[in-house]
Formats: sequence, structure tokens, C-alpha cells
Amino acid sequence: MSGDHPIDAAGLSVVKNLYSRFLEASPGRLHFAAHSHHPWPDVTRDAQIEAWDDAARLADLKWDRIFGTVAKGAQTHIARVLDLPAPEQIAFAPNTHEFVVRLLSCFPPRKKLKVVTTDSEFLSFSRQISRLEEEQLVDVVRIPTEPFATFTSRFVEAARSADSDLIFFSQVSFNSGVVVRDLEAIVSAAPRTAMVVIDGYHGFFAVPTSLRLVADRVFYLAGGYKYAQSGEGVCFLAVPKDFSLRPLNTGWFAGFGSLERGDSGRVPFSSDGFRLAGATFDPVGLYRFNAVAKLFLSLGITVESIDAHVKELQALFLHILGRQSSATLKTSDLIAPVDGIGGLGHFLTFRRGDAGAIAERLAARNVIVDHRGDRLRFGFGAYHDDGDVRALLTHL
Repeated sequence: MSGDHPIDAAGLSVVKNLYSRFLEASPGRLHFAAHSHHPWPDVTRDAQIEAWDDAARLADLKWDRIFGTVAKGAQTHIARVLDLPAPEQIAFAPNTHEFVVRLLSCFPPRKKLKVVTTDSEFLSFSRQISRLEEEQLVDVVRIPTEPFATFTSRFVEAARSADSDLIFFSQVSFNSGVVVRDLEAIVSAAPRTAMVVIDGYHGFFAVPTSLRLVADRVFYLAGGYKYAQSGEGVCFLAVPKDFSLRPLNTGWFAGFGSLERGDSGRVPFSSDGFRLAGATFDPVGLYRFNAVAKLFLSLGITVESIDAHVKELQALFLHILGRQSSATLKTSDLIAPVDGIGGLGHFLTFRRGDAGAIAERLAARNVIVDHRGDRLRFGFGAYHDDGDVRALLTHL
């Protein structure tokens, strides 16, 4: 592969071959749910074996290698992808919900929080905040993401509220794919006393992102299950460098590393991102993530080149779909235009009352998509080519 866009006609077969084990495991399957469970490249299998071998070889001492080499490697890769200046500010956990709860525990326990968020947050946050709302522990202001064209200006206005304690929003909405581009505008509008959290799960390793200008202000959480192609158990939180609050929900890993100075009678905390770490977890996901990141780096495959490839596939899909009068779907069902404000991430979302029925009929043909209520989602990835898109369209 060569050039700035390595996923081109000449190199596409090479990229697709990176996923040979996943693709050959179910030869008839047509998988268009990269936004849900992205196939893993073959190198992740070797990474799992490496983790097993390290455990056998090192036994109790494996954690020295995990924290000294594996976790540091993952921090470096994440910082490179997100243009973060301080890799040591990245903490790891098995899931993003763990980080949500830990961040909430940073506030005084008797304080009723004012939360500004959207009506389109994933369950890891929306379920938890709704449960707290039931007990009248939080006041929640939910800004509708639609109409999409005015979302940023409306959310900026809400974020300016002087009594806001927590501002939480997604970089890419899970139920539409719409991208929030002007992160700096939202962050700069927030009161200095407010905690600003960005759920980047549908942006990380998919949407080219630089957090350098907001790194000292925002918490960014994401993971490897989707576009980072490394499966479960490898979620992370980027923590602002000067963050000094002491979460009530804390695990013993938060006491590792360089400890802050303070009274000897107080529970000690790390002075870096591990301040928000938890406790013992399965580290295999970190091995898988490092294997994917190293592979792509060695081949010159970037987030930008994957994004360009996905956008080409989406454009082909919509172009042909628009010419198929007999297709189940219509381009007019698309919830947001691909060239609208902010654009779309790596899945196309159609609003259909029969979204569930369409997904079931496709599944019966071994075509995998997914739906959330009346939202039917088609996810595209580096493992797809033009032939896959045309095959999908024949089923529609």
C-alpha cells in the first residue's frame, strides 16, 4: 500500500485480509454492524496468546509487565490517535459505565447536581443518570439533538448556565451518527467549575480527532469494542492534567504510581490519570488493542485513511440505493444528510417504524445490521469493499 490513502483499490485486498479469521469463520455472513461489534484483525488472536503466555511465564509478576509496558504502550497509542499531550493522564477500566460512576463520585455526596446533557446519550450514562434523577439526586437538562443543524448553538447556550456541575455529551450520537465537530465551542462555554465529559466511543478510531486544545479541560471516554477493533474490556478515560478531586468510588489501582503529597492519614491518590482507575481487571483487551494499533501504524493505516474509505463506501451505498426504486429503504429515510452540519460517523441511520422487522429479515439472510427503536443502523468498516456494499444492496 502506498500514498496518503492506503485503503485504495490496489491495497484493499491486503487490508481485508487482515480480518481473515473473522471473515472465514462465517463465510456467508455479510456484516454491516461495525458500529456495534467490529471484527478483530488476525493479530488480536496472537495478542490473546501473548497475554496467556505472559501470565504463565511471569505469574504474579505479570502486573509489572502490564503496567510497565502494556498499559504504557496503550496510553501512547491513544494519545497519538487523539493528539493528547500527556499519555500518563489516561486510565483504563473494563467499561465506560465504571468511569461514569467514578466521575459522579467526585462531587460532594450531599450536593444535588445540575447536569446538562442530550436526549441521545447511550445507556452507560443515560440509564445511570435517569436512576439518580428518580431519587431526586440530580436535576437534568436534556437538550434535543434534533434539529441537528442547530444543536451546537443550543447546547452551547445550555452549557453556559453558571450553576452547571456536569456537562456530558457524545462526540457522535449513537442513535443518529451525527458528529459534533465544534468541541472547543462547547468546552469554552462551560463554567470553569463544571466538569465536562465527552463520550467518544463512536468517534475514537473512526472520526479524526484532536483534543490538544481541550486536553486540560475535558474528560474523554471511549473504548476498543467498536472502531478500535480490539473487543471488550479495554475502555479508557483521558483525565485533565490538573484534576485533583478525590473520588469516593476508588479502587486500589488509583494508588499506584506517583502519589500526591498530603496527610499520611488520608487515602493516597496517584497524581496522574490513574487517579480515576479502579481495581483488578482482565488485561487481555490491552494486548489486543496494542496489537491493532501497532499493525495499523506499521502499514501506514491512519484514522484519516479509514475514515476516507468508509465515506467512499457510504457514498456508493447511498448512490445506488437512490436509484433502486424497489429497495426496502429510501434515501429519504436517512435521519441526517451525510454532508450536513458536522457530517456523520461510520454508520448510516435510517428512521423507520419497521426498523426491527427489517433488521430481522436481513438477519434471516445472514446480513447483520442493528436497530435502536425506530433507528436502523448500517455500519461500514475497513474490512468492507465495493462488492460487500453491492451485495448488501441486493438484499434490500
